[in-house]
Amino acid sequence: MINSKFTIVTFYQFKKIQDILKIKNELYHHCKFNKIKGTIILATEGINVTIAGMLVDIKNFESYISFLGFNDYKPKYSYSKFMPFFRLKIRVKKEIVTLRTKIADAENITGKKIQPEEWNNIILDNKTILIDVRNDFEVEMGTFKGSLNPNTKNFSEFKSYLKNNLEAAKKRKIAMFCTGGIRCEKISSYMIKKGFKDVNQLDGGVLNYFKKIPKRDSLWDGECFVFDNRVSVQNELKDGTYELCHACRHPLSKKQLKSKKYSKGISCPNCYGKISDSKKKSLKDRNKQISIAKRKGLYSPYIKQTVNDF
Repeated sequence: MINSKFTIVTFYQFKKIQDILKIKNELYHHCKFNKIKGTIILATEGINVTIAGMLVDIKNFESYISFLGFNDYKPKYSYSKFMPFFRLKIRVKKEIVTLRTKIADAENITGKKIQPEEWNNIILDNKTILIDVRNDFEVEMGTFKGSLNPNTKNFSEFKSYLKNNLEAAKKRKIAMFCTGGIRCEKISSYMIKKGFKDVNQLDGGVLNYFKKIPKRDSLWDGECFVFDNRVSVQNELKDGTYELCHACRHPLSKKQLKSKKYSKGISCPNCYGKISDSKKKSLKDRNKQISIAKRKGLYSPYIKQTVNDF
């Protein structure tokens, strides 16, 4: 019997890569052949993967990654009725997660990894400084109760937050979390190099916590943004309720979807009045083409594909 859902796997590994272009080329052909979609980021410091496909193809991809020398990573799995990515993107960048520093050495030095089963006890301790490492729009959707919001628009700004707010807390116990663990891995290495003595991070991030901690025991409040077409997930990795604005790519809550400023595929409360006339025309034309494609049963990247469609 064919699995009725797509398998989504997210993982990263900090590992020095020598021949990036060769690996990029090999991964591209492997993914295209196996109908895998998603995003793979390569840099000299390692690999960052979020992809989806049929279960057997995802398992084949993991075997192939191990063959290429990436065999010390912790995959996180989730499932979706619809293909959560429109296309395959493999990018070569300076960093697999952008912090813009040469100090961090996440391959060799990181904070203490706290398992989800131990996390609640850590963050309920009044002596612990709990920090959400994610960006402000992610924090707005949901976070752990009692966590500090660094109010960052991008990850590289977190260095300034540390300098301006935590210089006096270098001897305190600090617990950090992000979506899948990669941002904490990088920033914890940076913090240790900067003299922080007791740095802790949620192993596998919020996604791992959702997988292992039942809703009744969860200290998470709200939903968690994910970097695919599901937009958000909830406790126990259940599908979230947010949708993306196709005009500005901002996640929208149920309340925002009911706003008078929301027009499907055209605008939302975040971008209303900020879109040029030419962009509006382009968006309207695109939505018209999608409607025509739906009526004719033709493919459009914005039509949700099930396993049977795939």
